[in-house]
Amino acid sequence: MLTADEWAGKRLGYRFRDPALLDVALTHRSAGRANYERLEFLGDSVLNFVVAVLAFHEYPLGSEGDLSRYRSALVSSQTLAAVAGELALGEQLRLGGGELKSGGYRRGSILADSLEALFGAVYLDGGLEAARVVIHGLLASRLADLPDAEALKDPKTRLQEQLQSRGLPLPKYAVEEVAGEPHEQWFIASCDAAALGLREQGEGSNRRNAEQAAAARVLAALGNERETQ
Repeated sequence: MLTADEWAGKRLGYRFRDPALLDVALTHRSAGRANYERLEFLGDSVLNFVVAVLAFHEYPLGSEGDLSRYRSALVSSQTLAAVAGELALGEQLRLGGGELKSGGYRRGSILADSLEALFGAVYLDGGLEAARVVIHGLLASRLADLPDAEALKDPKTRLQEQLQSRGLPLPKYAVEEVAGEPHEQWFIASCDAAALGLREQGEGSNRRNAEQAAAARVLAALGNERETQ
């Protein structure tokens, strides 16, 4: 297996001048007090800024809403986890015994968070331009492959717009269940579109994601109903 420094050079295209930053970026909180959480906080901000500039130049006619949707699609946990998986980032992570046994090196939330931490580490080690080059290398092609901005609207927004266009009341959301440890909770939420006679549940790592999943299922059910009419 590649060493952490070799991995960063090959996968990120970046060589750290301060290897300690890379070590911290690859350390989960379950493995020690010097972990990636602070770097994740910094990397999240760097990522959002770099992607905002990238989208601004890639879509010169895009509205503010369009640009926000493009950015959200690129910086989402799902996208970052997918990129981290392609980089084999999980193989480089330092995890505590419990996380290791439970397959934490494959968990999407951990992969996404650690990738953000790496962006923060690159920024501290080499500055904004170095971070920009790394982020562009990993995400620029994905931006070009995104669908149009309308298709990127989140399920809750699309459902709301459909109901409003018909003059119907908005759906109601509720958290049905919360499970897991405080730092690794799992939510089940419901979306009750009474005006449509539809009620669905969704799951996610936070309330927002669970509600979005529930709204997506209502939209899917609504689409199926239309096809059978």
